[in-house]
Parts: sequence; C-alpha cells; structure tokens
Amino acid sequence: MDAMLSWITFVPLIFALVIVCLPKGKEDLAKWIAVAATVPQMALAVWIYLNFDRTNAGFQMMHGPFPWIKSFNINYHLGIDSISVSMVILTALISFVSVVASWGINKNVKAYFALFLLLDTGMMGTFVALDFFLFYIFWELMLLPMYFLIAIWGGPRREYASIKFFLYTLAGSVFMMLVMVACYFYSDGNSFSLIDLANVSKHTGPMAYQTGVFSWFRFLCWLGLFVGFAIKVPMFPFHTWLPDAHVEAPTAISVILAGVLLKMGTYGMLRFNFPIFPDITLYMAKAIAVFGVINIVYGALCAMAQTDMKKIIAYSSVSHMGFVLLGMASMTTEGISGAVLQMFNHGTITAMLFIIIGIIYDRAHHRDVNKFGGLYTIMPKYAVWTAFAFFAALGLPGLSGFIAEALVFLGSYQRYPGLTVVALSGIVLGAAYLLWTIQRAFLGKVNEAYVGFPDISTREVISLFPLAVLVLVLGIYPQPMIDLISQSLVALNKTVLASGGAAATAVSSLF
Repeated sequence: MDAMLSWITFVPLIFALVIVCLPKGKEDLAKWIAVAATVPQMALAVWIYLNFDRTNAGFQMMHGPFPWIKSFNINYHLGIDSISVSMVILTALISFVSVVASWGINKNVKAYFALFLLLDTGMMGTFVALDFFLFYIFWELMLLPMYFLIAIWGGPRREYASIKFFLYTLAGSVFMMLVMVACYFYSDGNSFSLIDLANVSKHTGPMAYQTGVFSWFRFLCWLGLFVGFAIKVPMFPFHTWLPDAHVEAPTAISVILAGVLLKMGTYGMLRFNFPIFPDITLYMAKAIAVFGVINIVYGALCAMAQTDMKKIIAYSSVSHMGFVLLGMASMTTEGISGAVLQMFNHGTITAMLFIIIGIIYDRAHHRDVNKFGGLYTIMPKYAVWTAFAFFAALGLPGLSGFIAEALVFLGSYQRYPGLTVVALSGIVLGAAYLLWTIQRAFLGKVNEAYVGFPDISTREVISLFPLAVLVLVLGIYPQPMIDLISQSLVALNKTVLASGGAAATAVSSLF
C-alpha cells in the first residue's frame, strides 16, 4: 500500500521500456503492450478511489520522503489529497481511452507508444509529487514526449504547432524554476517539500510572511508561478498555442491535451499559489475571476467563428477552463468545489468530443463542418454519440457538465455577482456554437460524397463508453465525486481566507 502511488506512476514507464526492446516488425504487439500498461493503472486508480479517506483533509497514501539528492535536501516524496485524487483517477482513465483511440497509428508504432507511456508517467507524477523539485522533473518530463508526438504524428503544420507548444510551455517552466529556487533559499531549512512550503511561518528573508504587510518579493514569486500555470490552462492571453496544437495533434494526443494537460495549470495554482502565497492569492482573486470571465466569453466567441471541428472544441476548452478559474477565484466552498469538479468533468467530456471528431476525420479526411451534411442519416449511431457529448458540453441538466458549472455560479455569485452574470452568457454562446455545429454537420440535406461511410465501430465505442458512463452517472448523482474532493478544498479555502486576509487588506491600501 505504501508504494501504491509509485506503482501507478511508473508502471507505464516499465511497459515503455518493454516496447523499446521489442524486435522490428512487432508493431501490433506494441499496441497490446500499451493497453496492458494502462489496464493495471486503471485498476490501481479504482483501488485508490475505494480506499481514499474522504474525511481526511491531509495527504494520504504517502510514499516517502526518501532522500534523493541529500546534499540539497531533495526527496522522493509522493502523496495525494482531495485536490489531487480526482486528477489521478482522470489521468488513468484518459490514458486508457487514448491508447484505444491510438489503434489506427501505423507509422513508427513502437516509438509512438513508448513516448505515449512516458508522457503518461510524467502526467501521473505531476499529480502525486510532494517535493517541488520532483514535481518540476515530472512537469518537464511531459514536455518532450508531447513535442515529438505532435511533431512526428501530427498534421501538415505539425512542426509549427509542436514548436509553439514547446516554447510556450518552456517559457512557463522558466518562471516556475525561478520561483522554485527562491522557495528553496527562503524557506526554513532550505526545503523543497510542498508540505513545508505551505506553512507560511517557515518562509524567511524577503519571502517572509508578516500579517498585514505586503511583500513585493512574494508578489513576484506568486506571479511567476501563476504565469507558468496560466500558460498550461491556457488562460487568455497565453492561449494561442492550444488551437494549433489541437488541430495538428493526432486524435489521442488531442484527448490527452484537453483531458489532462490543461488541468495541470489549474491544479498547479491550487497546489502552489493558494497554500504558499495565500495573501497574494486573496488579493489577486478578483483579477483571476476577471481573466476567467474573459476566457469564458472570448473562447466561446472564437469557437463560434470556426469551421474546423477541432478548433471549435479547442476554443470551447478555453471557454470551459474559464469556469474553473472563476470558481477558484470565488474563495467559497461551492465555487472551489465546482472548479475541481469542472476539471474532472471537462476532462471526460472533451475527451469524448475529440474522439468523436477523430472518428469522422478517419473517414472523411477533413474536419470542415460546412462540407458535411445529413450525417445523421448516413451514420445514425455515430450521430447519437455525438449529440450526447455535445449536450454534455453545453451543460444539459442530467449530464455532468451541468452540476460543475452550477456550483461555480453558486460560489462566484456570492463574491462577484456582476462577473457571474457576464459569465452566464458563456452558457448561451456555448449552446449556440455546439447546436450550430450539429445542425450543419448532421442535419439537412445528405451530402452524397459521404454516403456509404461505415457507422461507429466496436473499438470506437469501447473508447467512448467509460467516458459516457461517467458523464451520465455524475450528471445524475454527483455526490460521490463531491465527497471525494471536498475536504482538502474546504481546508485550503479556509487557510487562504485566514492567512491572506490581513495582508490583502494591507495590499489594497497601496493601490
């Protein structure tokens, strides 16, 4: 049990090494090995879900700390709490689904699946690391596999999209590293431990926390972390890498991008900005809320202007991640719980959407919504799956997207009623571009060029089915997930409000 988090993190890496060692000509075996790597990870995620103590706000299932680079007090330390447990489950699920969705890959198969499993290890490690240095290693570990997965297996403009993704993410990593070094030198005992760094009484030197006193150094550290994570969200105006990456990435990598990688940005804010710099977080909460609303409205308007179905969903992700920012900034139990629930639910819904778009692309070899028409008549089963995912994305009551957004609005209205009213327009705009897409692609006159397209296959249904079950179950009865994520979030919210209140008041007098 103590090593459970290590197993769920490194099992994919072990299988990646097995794939690398396969002799030439064993491409089909490489695919099955990749599936075999994600199945035990899924089983471990289920075990974690069943054994997670929902009454405990602290870290659980910890492995370590074990000295790694002893001279610099760097430790191998893993653990999860209510903030990270849902992301661990989501990562395991999306990884399994993405492997199944990758079955059509037929170029450099061994390299693709080895890189995919390396990416899986990096994503999982990011959510379980309790040492800042270790977290940074896992964070950077994701960068190279994702770069090559887009650059080699992507679309016509794959080099441009992959380099743009790499440069944006690397820029954020530079800011993060600078703050990591500052945290190390200005913490009691020179520690990278996230548990120690979350104790503001252990901050020293220019990073020292004093009640009612504003520190520009702490503000710059907070800002460096926030920008690094905002790029990954992606938050306006750091969002421009996302549409290009989505459009050029193969289907399964788009699923990983939207389903997991975007969540690492908001997770990082909750794991680092909130507990380490609660004073600055509280002061900047309204600014975060404003950027959240900009994301919601701007992303929805951009989605409405697209004709490429992947770009529509890419910009919809920008919009939906705005709800996460708004909920986090509300500093209420309802809002912050809704934000994390939205992270999980958006991961499952958007994964369905990108798989669905990949299915029609495999048949038509384009994604231009205006070139389709009458697909419901040609592919009725596929049309039903598409309608289900689209209605979940627009927040239809009874599906999981609705409850998360409702909680965000309940929380944000208590703090920012005006911004919340503006944010509500995102629901209307979302319904507009999603329903308009369905109308253009699936209804109306049948395009004779696509008559004879095969309907959705069994393998494609297998990749969609577990996601659809979660979307439906959590839409009807979300309480199990709310219970799973609530304790640490409530404690974190109280900490920010208590520790940040006096300092935030002092800051406000400076401007």
